Amino acid sequence: MATESPYEAKTSYTTIDSPLGELLLVGEVSDGRTTLTSLSLPGQRNAPAVRAEWRRDPAAFARIAEQVAAYFAGRLTAFDIEFTASGSDFQRRVWQALETIPFGTSTTYGRLTERLGLERGRAQAVGAAIGANPLLLVRPCHRVIGADGSMRGYAGGVEAKVHLLTHEGVLQPTLA
Repeated sequence: MATESPYEAKTSYTTIDSPLGELLLVGEVSDGRTTLTSLSLPGQRNAPAVRAEWRRDPAAFARIAEQVAAYFAGRLTAFDIEFTASGSDFQRRVWQALETIPFGTSTTYGRLTERLGLERGRAQAVGAAIGANPLLLVRPCHRVIGADGSMRGYAGGVEAKVHLLTHEGVLQPTLA
């Protein structure tokens, strides 16, 4: 029977409550450190499903959970979370650009495409890369909107995108 190395990464997960519902956090735990591989919202397109071989480990995500709670409480505007690299080179380039969009602001797909030095016709590819972002909320893809101000293509759903942008002060709350 083979023994596992204590340095071998293991996939762990936990769920945390949020104003958007129960969030699923998935990460690789190795040598006592947790790197986040996915943060998904309820009902999210292409969200990972918990697998039998994953280990539920809320303690491994305590620091991340604290940051998410502080974000929703209005005490945190930028996350300091270690991520596991994933995606194609193009996706990672787009995702790095997302990380430069400051809290409380938004940009458009076209402006982000320009900032990346790409031809305007590549905006759809940029949108597809944004849609493949496995770290919703933490990597702020919700801050990218349509040129006409519309809430387009958020894997967590348009309602969640509106909630996040309202929370950050980009959108004004609506009176019901």
